[in-house]
Order: sequence, then C-alpha cells, then structure tokens
Amino acid sequence: MFQTLTQVALPIAIILIMTGVGLSLTPADFTRVLKQPKAFFVGVICQMLILPLIAIAVIALTGLTGELAIGLFILSLCPGGATSNLYSYLAKADVGLSVSLTAVIGFITPFTIPVLALWAINFYGSEGDQFDLPIITTWIKLMIVTVIPVLVGMAVRGKWADMAKRSERFVSIFSMAVLAFVIASICVNLGEKLIDFALAAGPAAIILNLTTMALGYFAGKFLLHQESQSRAITIEVGMQNGTLALLITSGILESSSMSIAPSIYSLFMFISASLFTYVVLKRDKALSAQS
Repeated sequence: MFQTLTQVALPIAIILIMTGVGLSLTPADFTRVLKQPKAFFVGVICQMLILPLIAIAVIALTGLTGELAIGLFILSLCPGGATSNLYSYLAKADVGLSVSLTAVIGFITPFTIPVLALWAINFYGSEGDQFDLPIITTWIKLMIVTVIPVLVGMAVRGKWADMAKRSERFVSIFSMAVLAFVIASICVNLGEKLIDFALAAGPAAIILNLTTMALGYFAGKFLLHQESQSRAITIEVGMQNGTLALLITSGILESSSMSIAPSIYSLFMFISASLFTYVVLKRDKALSAQS
C-alpha cells in the first residue's frame, strides 16, 4: 500500500499540483524579473544558495546524521511550495516577486537537485546505506513531474484564462491535502521508530525554517528597502515544496526515515508562515491607526 502511494499516487498528485501552478503563471511572470532584477536575485540567492548552506550548518550544529540529515538537505534544495504565493497575497507581500521566484526557481531545481542530493547521500550516508540516485534518471523524472506539467498549465491558461484563474484556489487546497496524506502515511509506515526520528530531526527542521525566514526578511530589508519584497522573500524561502521533497525521499530513494525531516518542516512551515502573516498585518494595522 505504502509503495503504491509513493511510486504511483504521489507522482500523479505532484503532476496535478504542478499543472495547477502552471495555471497561475503567465509569460509576464518570467519577464518581470527584468524589471526588478535586484529583488529577484536577492530571492534566488537566499533560496538556492543561503538556504542549503544554512541546512548544512544546522545539520552540523544539531548533530543530525545519516538519512535524517540527507532528508533535511534535500528539502532545502526544493523550490518554493505551491502555497507560497497564496501566503504572499495574504501577508500583503509583493505577489509578483513571489510568483516570479516560484516560476523561475521551479525550472532550475530539477537540474540542481539530483547533483546536490547525490553529494548529500555520499557525504552524510554511512557505508552500510544503499541508496541509488542516478542523476540522469532522476533529472528526467523531475522534469516529467514538475517542468512539463507547469508548461501544460501555462498553455491551458493562455487559452482558457478564466477557468485557470478559478482553479488557483483549489490547487493550494489540493496540495495541502496531498501533503497531509503523504505525511500521515509515512508516520504509519515508520511505526514505533516515528517518535525517535521525530525527536532527532524535529529541532533541526524547525531551526532551519525559522532561521531562513528571519534571514530572508532581514536580507530583503537591508538590500531592497521595501517591506513588500522582504515579506515575499521571507515566505518564499520559508515555504518549501515539501511534496516534491517527499517524492524524492520516499518515491525515488524509498526511505521513510529520510522523509521525517521534510515532513516536520512541511507541517511547521504553515505555522510559521501563518504567524509571520499575522504579525506583519497586525503591525500594518497599528501603523495605519497612528497615521
């Protein structure tokens, strides 16, 4: 049952989710980066460079090893989640910047994830571990479940824009439902090992999330001097595509243990993003009352 979920149902679900992401994108979301290149590159550096480096530091500081460390690092390699744009809208962030980061980074990571994940397996794995991650095969799989569906979704939006816009909200709901179901299945599959693994990987996943969100916000404030862009980068680096991470750890590498850190992170990021949204909106309300 669990193998059927990770090998068949999960890839199909991600294809549907990524098609939905494509329904929310237009060519303007890619060309927009030319109009605000500084904000875009700050977001890319935070997402694709700083986030994995912080993951390495957190793994070292918390003493995470083996499959738990590999899983957390793989999570740090993934692009922003399908719900990051929704949270950017709720937090009154720069939604255009958020969408551009999601779109462009989503096209880059299928090339970077296989190479860097293989490095993590060799670096953090022990001699007794047997994990096969062929780079070319993994790249093809990621292209099939991420890039191609996004292109299909964009093509559908280009022809039936009204229908695509109406579907955006359901994509977020569906992605959260799939993520919750997969995490629940992983918990059941681990059985008695779940508590020990959760206690070991939980602090590292939470520290990674809070640290990267704080870094994203202050990097945006210091380098861009725009509150809305700072909020967008904060949410984009904090809300990873946990479903994609679980596809790699559970579906491709077939390791429930490796899926623990991404699962905990994926659950906690909704809490931290919600609290961040509440705090910034409350501050906006207080500032408007003073003026």
